[in-house]
Amino acid sequence: MRSTIAQVRSYERSVQLLMVNQFTINLGFYMLMPYLAAHLAGPVGLAGWLVGLILGVRNFSQQGMFLLGGTLADRLGYKPMIIAGLMLRIVGFATLGLVESVPALLAASAATGLAGALFNPAVRAYVAADAGERRVEAFALFNVFYQAGILLGPLVGMLLTGVSFRVTCLVAAGIFALLSIVQIRALPARRGDDAKRGQDQEGVLSQWRGIVANRPFLLFSVAMIGFYVMQFQVYLALPLEVRRLGGDGTFGTGAVAVLFAVSGLSTILFQTKVTAWCKARMEPGRALTWGLLTMGLGFVPLLVATAVPVLDGGVGLWLLAAVPPALSALLLAIGTMIAYPFEMDTIVRLSGNRLVATHYGLYNTICGIGITLGNLLTGAALDAARAAGMSALPWVALIALGLACAAALYGLHRTGRLAPPVREAQPEPATA
Repeated sequence: MRSTIAQVRSYERSVQLLMVNQFTINLGFYMLMPYLAAHLAGPVGLAGWLVGLILGVRNFSQQGMFLLGGTLADRLGYKPMIIAGLMLRIVGFATLGLVESVPALLAASAATGLAGALFNPAVRAYVAADAGERRVEAFALFNVFYQAGILLGPLVGMLLTGVSFRVTCLVAAGIFALLSIVQIRALPARRGDDAKRGQDQEGVLSQWRGIVANRPFLLFSVAMIGFYVMQFQVYLALPLEVRRLGGDGTFGTGAVAVLFAVSGLSTILFQTKVTAWCKARMEPGRALTWGLLTMGLGFVPLLVATAVPVLDGGVGLWLLAAVPPALSALLLAIGTMIAYPFEMDTIVRLSGNRLVATHYGLYNTICGIGITLGNLLTGAALDAARAAGMSALPWVALIALGLACAAALYGLHRTGRLAPPVREAQPEPATA
């Protein structure tokens, strides 16, 4: 931990602030969102389809607006979009805790999603710009802060929701308000190199057409969909498998908590070491390939467990319900640690250091659509497996997905499409 802090201090103040910023964003978000569905279905008394609609609106508004958020960041500057996103989160979170009418809840959910679409591409483009040639290491540290927020947020939210969900919402809104003040006062203004050179005068549609014509970038984006689909199974398939075997009682709840703890703590403890080891021994394309291959193999413990007879109870059943999913969560975390910093760096390189936030925005939109479709197919596979008594089906499908995406990335790497010759623009000093 001491070495991690020392690495953070070696970066510019802006990069340090954005790392703390991301931790705080995730802290506020995850202390509220895991408990929103229960609040809407319980005290508010909404039907299940309305709860799904409200949660879906948030996801749709975020994924659908990433491209717009990235474009605005490239044209108007990174800091304004970060501040605008934080302000929207304040309004959205406070509203979720104070109102019960469906139209107001839908508007609050949409605002919360749009907020993420505004600040996410801007934050990543800002980190990439100010980290310079140390982008890979910077994004490794960024992921440490990111995962720390995810790990701590639900614990804080559980304590606050025990008092009142309204308290949770207002505290989360207060965290974003405090963060907004800090960003306004301390975060230097930063614009992309295109804006500095006056190239942001090109029309938006023309810019979008140019990005869509960037074939290596599009192929990379599609190949990386599997990365996010597999990563998301820590929240979908793995908890469902734990509860299928261990039940919904205290044991099942505790075993699911272990999944999240394994994923978050392993990243916090080992991300920088894994990144340093990979960077010293691999090109970015190879690291990405190994990362997705590791994630695909992460479902092997669950596949092997399907061959073990399910006991009626006792320690044997508990071990079967907890150990294979925990091993899978660990392998998924290792694969993510290997791939994520190189993924973020590859997007910058494929963009040619031009319209970086817009590239991040389109990339997030493509992967977001892929996550939605992938989760629908995963859910269908889980249902089909239960109905047909073929418990191995989902894990075989996810292993195949990992192998296919790893093969695609290896092909892009071998053909040189992940490392096009680009001229890195020299970053100018940030201005207040």
